[in-house]
Amino acid sequence: MTNASYEYGTATNKALLERETAELLEFGRNFPAPNGGACWLDSLGNPDPSHGIQTWITCRMAHVYTLGALNGMDGAEELVDQALDGLRGQLHDDANGGWYPEVSIEGVPAEGKICYTHAFVILAAASATLIGRPGARELLDEALATFDQRFWDEETGLAVDTWDTAFTTLDPYRGVNANMHTVEAFLAVADVTGDETYRTRAGRIADHVIDWASHNDWRIPEHFHADWSLDLECNQDKPDDQFKPYGATPGHGIEWARLITQYALSSGKPQDEVDRYLDAAERLFLRALEDGWNRDGTIGLAYTTDWAGEPVVTDRMHWTLAEGVNTAAVLARVTGKQVFKDWYATFWQYIDEYLIDHEHGSWFHQLDKDNHVIGTVWPGKSDLYHATQCTLIPLLDPAVSIAPALKAARAAR
Repeated sequence: MTNASYEYGTATNKALLERETAELLEFGRNFPAPNGGACWLDSLGNPDPSHGIQTWITCRMAHVYTLGALNGMDGAEELVDQALDGLRGQLHDDANGGWYPEVSIEGVPAEGKICYTHAFVILAAASATLIGRPGARELLDEALATFDQRFWDEETGLAVDTWDTAFTTLDPYRGVNANMHTVEAFLAVADVTGDETYRTRAGRIADHVIDWASHNDWRIPEHFHADWSLDLECNQDKPDDQFKPYGATPGHGIEWARLITQYALSSGKPQDEVDRYLDAAERLFLRALEDGWNRDGTIGLAYTTDWAGEPVVTDRMHWTLAEGVNTAAVLARVTGKQVFKDWYATFWQYIDEYLIDHEHGSWFHQLDKDNHVIGTVWPGKSDLYHATQCTLIPLLDPAVSIAPALKAARAAR
C-alpha cells in the first residue's frame, strides 16, 4: 500500500511538501558571493569556488528566494537582493550589454552570450519585480530589451542560442532547451506585468515543439542547425553533455508537458484548442516515462534515450524527478486521471528514498543507474531551483507561473 505522504492531494503529502520547502530554503542560505551573485553549492551547502559565479545559478537563487519571501521566510528578501547585486554588477557586461555566462571567483568573465542564461535573467527579474525588490523592474526591462534585440527571432517564433561576447557573431547551433526556459520566462513576464506579447510568443514556441514531437513519436528533438533543420546526431560522441546531450531527454519531455499545459490554460483559447494542447502534454509525459522509467533493470528515470527510445545515458538526474512531480500534479489536477496521481506518488517515493539527503539537506543531484551518488555532470548540490519548485507547484494554480500563483495563494489564506 502506498504511503499516504506520497499521494497527491493528501494532508500528509501537503505536510511533506511544506517541510521540504523549509528545509531546502534553509540549506541554500549560504549561496551569496562576496561581490554579488550566487555561488555553486557543495554537498553540504557551502560555496564551491571552483565553479565560479554562474549567472544562471544566480538567477535561479534569486527566483527561489523570491518564492521563499512569498512563503514567509525570514531574510529571504535580502538574499534576493544579494543575487540581484551580481546581475547588476560583475555578471553584467557594461561594454556590450547582456550578461556573461559566468565570472571566475576572481571576477574574470567567461566568453559568449547565451540564450539559456538570459532567459533565467528574465525569470529572476520578473520574480523579484513581483515582490517589489529595489531595481528589479529596471533589471527586467533591460533583460527583455536585450532578449528582444539579440535572441528573439520574430520571423520563426523561436529564440536563437549563442552569440560571441560582443554580439557580433551568432553561432549556427539552435536548441530547444533554451527555448523551453524562454517559455517559462515569457509566461512569468506575462503573469507579472500583464504584457500578453510574451504569452503569445510562448505559445509560438510551444507550437513548434508539439509539431516536432508529434512527427517524432513524441520524443522532442533537442538540437538544430541554423535553419532549424534537425540535427539528431548532435553530440553522439558526448552523450552526457551538461546542456546538449545526444538524443531525447525524457525529463525535458516531462517539463515541456507542464509548460504546454500552463500555456494552454492561460491562453484564452477555445476549449477544443486547449484540449489539443492537453492531449499533447499527456503524450509527451507518457512517452518520456515509457522510454525512460525502469528500463535498465533498476528503478529511476534514464537521463537520455536514442530516437528509438532505448536508454543511452542511464544516470538519474534529480531535476527530472522534480519535473515529474510538477507535471504529474498538474495533469492530475487538470484531467483528474488516476494515472497521473499514481505517477505522482511513485515519484515522491523515489525522491524520498534516493534523492533527499536526510543527513545533510537538499537533494543529491546525480545518481548512477544503481542509484549511487555520483558527480560527473552535477557535482555537489548546485542550486535549489527544481527541487523547491516541486514542493510548491502541486499546491498552486496550474494556469499561473509559480511566483504569481504562490502570491495569490498566500493572499487567499
